[in-house]
Order: sequence, then C-alpha cells, then structure tokens
Amino acid sequence: MDLNAFFDAELDEHAAVLTATRDGLRGPFERLVAACVDAVRGGGKIVFFGNGGSAADAQHLATELTVRYVSDRAPIAALALTTDTSALTAVGNDFGFDRLFARQVEALCRPGDVCIGISTSGNSENVIQGLIAARERGCGAAGFGGRDGGRMTPHADPFLVVPSATTSRIQEMHITLGQMLCGALEQELGLI
Repeated sequence: MDLNAFFDAELDEHAAVLTATRDGLRGPFERLVAACVDAVRGGGKIVFFGNGGSAADAQHLATELTVRYVSDRAPIAALALTTDTSALTAVGNDFGFDRLFARQVEALCRPGDVCIGISTSGNSENVIQGLIAARERGCGAAGFGGRDGGRMTPHADPFLVVPSATTSRIQEMHITLGQMLCGALEQELGLI
C-alpha cells in the first residue's frame, strides 16, 4: 500500500465533498438555522436522532448546545434520543426497532420543537418514522442525509443532503454542518 497516495486521495475526496457541500447546501443550512432559532426563542428544543455514527453525532451536537460550543453562555435546550438505554431497549423489545425514535418523539416532543434525523443513506426506517412522528406532533422535521437523500427526502425539510456516496465523507460533513449549526445558533440567539 502506498500510504502517501492513500493520504492524498482521502484528503482530495474530502476537499471535493466539502466544495460540493459549500456550493449546494447554503440555502438548506440557512433554513435549518432559522427553524432552530424560532424553536428556541419560542421555548422549544432541538432533538437529534440517528443510528451508529449518526447516534454519536446526535449526542455530540445535543451536548454542544446544552453545555457550550464556543464560550460559556446560557444553555440551549437540546437532547439526543440515543442515550437512554432503558428506553431504547424497551421500545425495541415492545414495539420494534423501527419505532425507536417515533415513540420517544411522541412522548417528549411538543409543537414548535425541531427534530433532526441523521442518516447517511437516508433510508433508516426508524429515522424516517421519527420524522413522521415529529410532523404529526407539530414539530419541525429536518434532516442530515447523503447520497440521493433516500426515502427521507419527503419527510425532512430542510434536508441537508451531502453530495457524496462515501459514508465516511458524508459523516465528516454531517459533523461539520452540525457544529456550524451550533455556532450559528449561539450567534443568532445572541449568546456569545
């Protein structure tokens, strides 16, 4: 294996996806920030959920908002539906894995909240059902996806679809966009 070639190829692909993300997602990003600002100003919260690496992103982003991102400031109401092992195992056992997030959205979300589903493929059934439940509750239903957006496309708006078919590149852009969301919220809400 030529590690130098591998190193360069990985970073070249990252740079190409970054450029395509910059060119294609400015509008959806602005709409997501506006929806989240409206939710928080209205006394609502931001709820994140996803599977695997996307679950880790959900937890990471919720923590950035509730604790701090750039500087000490008032907390921003946010949570990840991926952290309560008792809820996750009970819903999975009693209702099935596909209802994992929908059941929690039904219990915890109120009109005016924004729910953000994260799926690299856009085809995670439990994420899709979580977004459907969010809309039914009067919440915003937004998403981070990849590839062609998958089956999430009609259920997430705004929907930030990273223009790549490579899972790792999609995940890199998801955490970048998520952290940009945190920074924008701190500024838009006047917290820094």
